[in-house]
Amino acid sequence: MNTDDQDSRFMQRALELADMAEAEGEVPIGAVVVMDGEIIGEGWNRPIASNDPTAHAEVMALRDAGQRIGNYRLPGSTLYVTLEPCPMCAGAIVHSRVKRVVFGAFDPKGGAAGSVFDLLPSDNRFNHRTEAEGGLMEEACGQKLRFFFQSRRKRPTDSEGS
Repeated sequence: MNTDDQDSRFMQRALELADMAEAEGEVPIGAVVVMDGEIIGEGWNRPIASNDPTAHAEVMALRDAGQRIGNYRLPGSTLYVTLEPCPMCAGAIVHSRVKRVVFGAFDPKGGAAGSVFDLLPSDNRFNHRTEAEGGLMEEACGQKLRFFFQSRRKRPTDSEGS
C-alpha cells in the first residue's frame, strides 16, 4: 500500500472517531497515532464528557498510544487528525516526539500548523521538529465540522420552548 492510500485509510479512521465525539455531543474531531503501519492510539474530543479542557482528540490519541506501548515518547509515529492541531496539541505532539502530523481541515481561528501559528514544523526553537501536512480529505473533515456547528445554531434554546 502506498503512502497516499495508507494516509487516506488512517484519516478515514480518524473521521470515524470524530463521529464518536459527535455522538457524545462533543465537537467532531478524531485522531489516530500510527507506528510501523499499525494504529497504536486512538482518540476523539472529550473535554465536555471528561470535564478536562486538555481532552482534545490529539491528546487522547497520544495518551492512548503512550499507554499501549509503555512510553510517552513516540518517535517514528504519525498522527492523523481531522482538524489542524491547536497550540496546546502542537506542544503535546512535539513533546511526544511524533515524526509527522497529517490533518484534514485547516483551522483559520487557532491552527498551529501554519494557519494562525506555525509551531509545526517551522519553529526552530523546539528541540524536536515534526513534519506537518494539511488538507488530506479536507472537504470531508471540514464538512463534518460545518454540519455540526450549523445544527447547533439551529437547535432551539430552552427559553424558546417555554
